[in-house]
Amino acid sequence: MRNALGMALAAIMTICASTARAEQTEYDPAKVSDGLKAIFQFGSTSTKQALNANTVTLITGTIGGTYVQFGADLASVLDDGNKIRVLPIVGRGSVQSVADILFLQGVDLGIVRADTLDYLERKGFAKDIKRQFTYVTKLYNEEMQVIAPKSVATLKDLEGKTVSVDLPNGGTFVTALTVFERLGIKAKFVYVEQRIAMEKLKAGEIDAVIVVGGKPYKSVSTFGNDGRFHLARVDYSKPLQSDYLPATLTAKDYPNLIKEGEGVDTIAVPAVLAAYNWAPNTERYRKLALFVDAFFTKFPTLQNPPFHPKWKEVSLAAPLSGWNRLPVAQQWLDKHGVEPVTRQRFEAFLKQNPAAAKVSDTDKETLFRQFQAWDAEKARAEAGK
Repeated sequence: MRNALGMALAAIMTICASTARAEQTEYDPAKVSDGLKAIFQFGSTSTKQALNANTVTLITGTIGGTYVQFGADLASVLDDGNKIRVLPIVGRGSVQSVADILFLQGVDLGIVRADTLDYLERKGFAKDIKRQFTYVTKLYNEEMQVIAPKSVATLKDLEGKTVSVDLPNGGTFVTALTVFERLGIKAKFVYVEQRIAMEKLKAGEIDAVIVVGGKPYKSVSTFGNDGRFHLARVDYSKPLQSDYLPATLTAKDYPNLIKEGEGVDTIAVPAVLAAYNWAPNTERYRKLALFVDAFFTKFPTLQNPPFHPKWKEVSLAAPLSGWNRLPVAQQWLDKHGVEPVTRQRFEAFLKQNPAAAKVSDTDKETLFRQFQAWDAEKARAEAGK
């Protein structure tokens, strides 16, 4: 076995050398060979230390979701030899990711939904949980998509109906239960994995499937609609405005569920790149600092193809109400003069409108959230031209 492995490595290095002589390539064969050697030095203590010292692990989400795609994008852009390696881990959803960040050994970062921590505290599952977390940056907004028969026009039409809200370790059920609770809609919730739920919907066994994720969400865009179904409207009612944002779904997002030229109003909740609140003098904090520098420096690359279009919605300096930013992230932003431009534009807009002086602080924050949503949608539309 060892002889075979040695011959294989020798063959690889010979091919690399031959290729280099034949033509100039983008890669240095010597570096490729060194990398292969390092991989197979299982007995080397220095190799083990090097691999662990600069590897940052990131809990993402379930297969097919936006979190997984974001994790893959980060690994693709940030991986830089022995300087830093981002290792995405397929997760089980926002609630499980909160637990993984807190308790799973070796997890440095995770993508969670902004309303998850509030839900856990409100239900008595955790106390002062936000003090244990920091955020690197607010990511994108995740839209609520309600797939239902055309007889269901709005969320309120699901009163007394059977509604699938995904599995209970994800984030969709958190957002769905919170929204229904605030609107006073009483439905029968079932916890079914999305692909199975879609089939149950077609068979008439359930009345709607709720998916909360960045559009276009794969399980929604690939839903085989036979003409009976559409996306139901979610009104941006007053009880939702403190924690959610207005959003719109279009035929461009879901041509299988929305007619050309039409749109469906819904709500959205921010996704957050979060970390445990490590002390600044710890090894784990050093890794986070390493990640922040690489991520923020190379961030513009992520906003261009072939990476997920939701990166265009991300503003590194955007504030996140109720959360504390990771100190090293705020330091990087301050050092490089990166400020929340959206907030500055919003404040400038208010100054130009005398009527804004009569708006209460609470309503002003609600208006700002709507302004953020509008600005993100505008940026996304312009990028798609």
